[in-house]
Amino acid sequence: MITNTFFLPYKAFSMKRVIVGLSGGVDSSVAALILKTKGYEVIGIYLKNTFLDKNCDWEEESITALMVSQKLGIPFYIIDITNYYKQIIYDHTINNYLKGKTPNPDILCNKKIKFNLFLKKSAILKADYIATGHYVRKKKISGRFNHAYKLLTALDHKKDQSYFLCCLNQYQIKKSLFPLGNIKKKQVRTIAKSAKLVNAKRKDSQGICFLGKKNFSSILKKTITKKIGTIILINPECNIYKNKIDKLSLKNKINILAELAEKIKYKPKYGNKIGFHEGVAFFTKGQRKGIQLGGFNHPLFVLDKDLKHNILYVGKGKKHPGLFKSVFFIKNKHITWLNKNYKKIIKEKKPFKIKAKIRSQQKLQRATLYCINNGIYICFKLPQRAMTEGQYIVLYFKNELIGSCLYD
Repeated sequence: MITNTFFLPYKAFSMKRVIVGLSGGVDSSVAALILKTKGYEVIGIYLKNTFLDKNCDWEEESITALMVSQKLGIPFYIIDITNYYKQIIYDHTINNYLKGKTPNPDILCNKKIKFNLFLKKSAILKADYIATGHYVRKKKISGRFNHAYKLLTALDHKKDQSYFLCCLNQYQIKKSLFPLGNIKKKQVRTIAKSAKLVNAKRKDSQGICFLGKKNFSSILKKTITKKIGTIILINPECNIYKNKIDKLSLKNKINILAELAEKIKYKPKYGNKIGFHEGVAFFTKGQRKGIQLGGFNHPLFVLDKDLKHNILYVGKGKKHPGLFKSVFFIKNKHITWLNKNYKKIIKEKKPFKIKAKIRSQQKLQRATLYCINNGIYICFKLPQRAMTEGQYIVLYFKNELIGSCLYD
């Protein structure tokens, strides 16, 4: 459903029309302002999601977005995505937790809603582009017969959001504009203040896509049935770690990549029973809060979970060897190449040096790709902490996002 607040005339002039996703935040508002200043015909759209929104946060956000639109003198629309969000994002997320995974709703949300549904809806308004307040850069690569597009990290490295856009395709990038990619957050605040935007001092949103400040763990507990299970404490000196550590010290890793990438299969006999939990679906690797067991000289962290037997494996201390892993294997079906050229290059050039990260705010890590017929091995120079099934390893060459890998 599209609800309009301003009359929208038919586009009868050559000016490029762009639909800006206004969230009520300062970033998207300044993105709209920049595009209008550059001569684009700008239309503001707020994506309304009332699912799990008992406090009616959407009303406050949409009113702010409307006030910004009025200040800029641009048309403003509200699109209700509640049902679509529940089916495509929320249900998918819950199903993955039930399977023992920890999905990233933000990446899926960008792929399926902001840069998919939003793009389709923009066609109704005869728009040439869509735009968001993401901190990322786009660059056109000119070819002999066609054009391709790169996604580059933002000028403001601390605010870079390329990680969240790792699953976009070429068409989505082609039709998108990112006005904030070449400026820093400080400048965004300054621009908003100078333009006297109502949200110039508003705090940045830190919540999950369209869920805002809501506590996702409490949402899980209301949705997933509790199932009491045992907690097993694994000693860091356990023999299951020694072989891995020894082999990691070898120089010629290529011969043992498969073994290094293999996941440890924990068993109750490897540790001691120390308590109970309310369901493994409520936990993720590396998690500290929620274990609710005291009396230990170091905090407890989740190492792994056995979904079939409902067992939670934990370790003492944030440096426990069970939290770290250096080599990951990704099947071809779980790899998305943003730039297809790199797929060819990596197949031809073995090994291939890149940079990668497993979390959005993590600094880029040095890594090497080894390509085989059914997938790739990603070998990090430094061990990565608490990489979890359902999350993404995002690949970069210099400052270009070249692909993403779903760890399954």
